[in-house]
Amino acid sequence: MPLPMHPMQTRSKSGIVKPKPFEDYQCYLTTIPSFHEAAEPATYKAASQSSVWIQAMREEIEALHTQVKKNSDGSVARHKARLVAQGFSQALGLDFSETFSLVVRHTTVRLVLSIAAMNKWSLRQLDVKNAFLHGDLEEEVCMRQPQGFEDSAYPTHVCGLRKSLYGLKQAPRAWNAKFTGHLPALGFTVSHSDPSLCVKRVGLDSVILLLYVDDIILTGSKDSLVQEVIDELSAVFEMKDMGRLTYFLGLQISYHDNGDIFVCQTKYARELLAKAGMDTCRPCTTPCKPHCQLLASEGDSLSDPTIYRSIAGALQYLTFTRPDLCYAVNTVCQYMTQPSYLHFQLVKRILRYIHGTLDHGLTFTSGSWDLHAYSDADWASDVNTRRSTTVFVVYLGNNPVSWQSKKQNSVSRSSTEAEYRALANTTADLAWVRQVLLDLKVFLPQPPTIHCDNLSALALSSTPVYHSRIKHLDIDFHFVRERVQKKDLIMQYIPTEEQVADIFTKELHGPIFLRHCRNLQLSSSAGFEGE
Repeated sequence: MPLPMHPMQTRSKSGIVKPKPFEDYQCYLTTIPSFHEAAEPATYKAASQSSVWIQAMREEIEALHTQVKKNSDGSVARHKARLVAQGFSQALGLDFSETFSLVVRHTTVRLVLSIAAMNKWSLRQLDVKNAFLHGDLEEEVCMRQPQGFEDSAYPTHVCGLRKSLYGLKQAPRAWNAKFTGHLPALGFTVSHSDPSLCVKRVGLDSVILLLYVDDIILTGSKDSLVQEVIDELSAVFEMKDMGRLTYFLGLQISYHDNGDIFVCQTKYARELLAKAGMDTCRPCTTPCKPHCQLLASEGDSLSDPTIYRSIAGALQYLTFTRPDLCYAVNTVCQYMTQPSYLHFQLVKRILRYIHGTLDHGLTFTSGSWDLHAYSDADWASDVNTRRSTTVFVVYLGNNPVSWQSKKQNSVSRSSTEAEYRALANTTADLAWVRQVLLDLKVFLPQPPTIHCDNLSALALSSTPVYHSRIKHLDIDFHFVRERVQKKDLIMQYIPTEEQVADIFTKELHGPIFLRHCRNLQLSSSAGFEGE
């Protein structure tokens, strides 16, 4: 191959093939750019060429001896630099031991939103400044001095960390322990069912606190009591009062004049469509075609399954406020191991449906204080394994707070067996939701009700004569029937056409699908206003 004749001297023309060495730093500065900037500085050297980023780094160093925060519309709140330790160089047992840190469950967030809407309580949001810097370290950890900020008198010395630092493996756990350890001093009691949920009782009034890393949601029966908690927290931790809750974990929250709360993920969905190159696609009315099931081995395998897995994983988070996507997303996630081009068409169908329903989300309204659920199963529905699908949806009043569409762990030998296993899963979830409500001092006027469209499964829950025929279901049988006998649970028959959970079991035709979407309180954002 002849060499090019241009006069520019290159490394290859000079015969230099040795790779260029790059220095490995023990810690480094990461920065997040403005939305309007062409590219972010990836190294300290690049950042040091800009006066804006130099100032941001100086502010961060002063805070230690603020990461770019974005609003829900994508605009930049302010520039912020962060000193980050290279946690990947830490050794287990030497620099850290435990790294696990609790995060709030999705069902708990929806429960709190539902309680706030039903009581007409206001929702407040707090952001902890430099949250991970508050954590106390139990281990002795040292790191090199930050590049560009070395002490001229001791350039070869290392930094001994007394407090936690971003990038350390134990940083999230140390912060969580610090914050939750202080809450009992303020009168809060931690929920046994979800340790990220705390409640404070003052007479007949209460304050509910939800913690997700450094984001905090507060609501309560008295605004003055909530403000008192904010003042007490601000006296110990450096807090930023974000005011009324409008954006949390990618959720966009808006409000109606009558107190209803609307929650959607429009911004997240738009970004997902753009990532998949489907932001200009033709929309469709349902997320999956009826009677369209594929074998795991069907179709030619994708040469690079990365994009399939990435989109399918991202779709799972969208089901936070979109239960209408639950069945379709659960289906495509079963082909993660070796997805084909035909499987990818199923993913594209979901994206087309999302494109046509971008402004859809959940509406939390006021209503009666009753807990009820719809339980269903699709017997031997998986064409690959012939396992059944367990589905349920749990309501607090009119508001759906928990749902599931999941393949059962083993093959069921009859539709009754499949339905009864679904009843057992629904009973377990109802028990957990009820315990959370008890931790929040929310007492229900009557036992929870499960609606089921299978008469045989209902008979098993109350008739002992059937027990000898289902020895293989012994545990599930006792688990459900024990609660029915104690009158902690009410079983009720419902016709199949009124079975709301049917939307989680199979592909449905448009009219039926849309009717169930309305039953799930899904609607557009029209009529709601955020702040």
